[in-house]
Amino acid sequence: MKIGILTGGGDCPGLNPVIRAIVRKAILEGDEVLGLRYGWKGLIDKETIPLDVHSVSGILHRGGTILGTSRTNPYKKEGDSQKAIANFKELGLDALITIGGEDTLGAATKLYKDGLNTVGVPKTIDNDLGATDFTFGFDTAINIVTECLDRLHTTAESHNRVMVVEVMGRHAGWIAAYSGIAGGADYILIPEIAIDIEEVCQSIKKRHDRGKDFSIVVVAEGAFFKNENVALQEKKLDAFGHVRLGGIGHTLGKMVEQKTGYETRVTVLGHIQRGGTPSAFDRVLGTRFGAKAYDLVKSGTFGRMASLKGNKIVDVPLEEATAELKTLDMSVYDIAKIFFG
Repeated sequence: MKIGILTGGGDCPGLNPVIRAIVRKAILEGDEVLGLRYGWKGLIDKETIPLDVHSVSGILHRGGTILGTSRTNPYKKEGDSQKAIANFKELGLDALITIGGEDTLGAATKLYKDGLNTVGVPKTIDNDLGATDFTFGFDTAINIVTECLDRLHTTAESHNRVMVVEVMGRHAGWIAAYSGIAGGADYILIPEIAIDIEEVCQSIKKRHDRGKDFSIVVVAEGAFFKNENVALQEKKLDAFGHVRLGGIGHTLGKMVEQKTGYETRVTVLGHIQRGGTPSAFDRVLGTRFGAKAYDLVKSGTFGRMASLKGNKIVDVPLEEATAELKTLDMSVYDIAKIFFG
């Protein structure tokens, strides 16, 4: 067989372990693997690189993706989806493994319905993709944020400050909640619940009243105040219709300082969360997903996605995985709230 691989959307730790596992397993079975450069752009423009044992050697611990990535949408520009289908045939591909989040796998779902043999692998540090318990990249991200919170605790305590930390999470508060719990945050704000600024400030004042002269507040980038929209960096949309979020941390920081009188500083972690070396968990999960994706291709089971259910790697319909976003399990947030104030 001749198998294509592409990585789409934002980069994240664990992509290279997926690629490595697919290639190594395919070569053992005598199959050929072709990498498509920069996500769907590679299939539309026929930008490819052959993948063999040498090209995947030494990439297990590397962050990012050796194939490159982009937010190209094959259904955005007229004629691109037809080009993708035609190039799939011209390249002699028998199957295409797509590694990505909601947008990348949404396009894979449409192309499967249009006749392409596609298989999906779930990737997003936000952990908001449906039909899988966890996505790779998430564990690395929360470990990075937790380390940052540990460091901010010491400087917050030294200066008697409130530290507001803005983390990723467009629609879901998984990163904010998990890292906030692990890093001992004193308040966590998520996209699922509108921010009540009075409640936040009261909680911080309550801490100060009992002798705690510093506080750490974690806020997801997609969180918003009651009766207001999310904070934007700019109004321009990407190819999938998303705006660039950012700014909620600074807005929140100013309001907290104004309403409490406590000196407040803001840290926006941004792309630090998705860069660098993947954690052991993400290396193993990515490897297991890659091996499962290859097995699906080999058995001719298309239109499916590798998924983690409990501790087992199973497969689910691509359509199910991209039907709706997976928001934070509120039982996790209930645990976080024990430590507010």
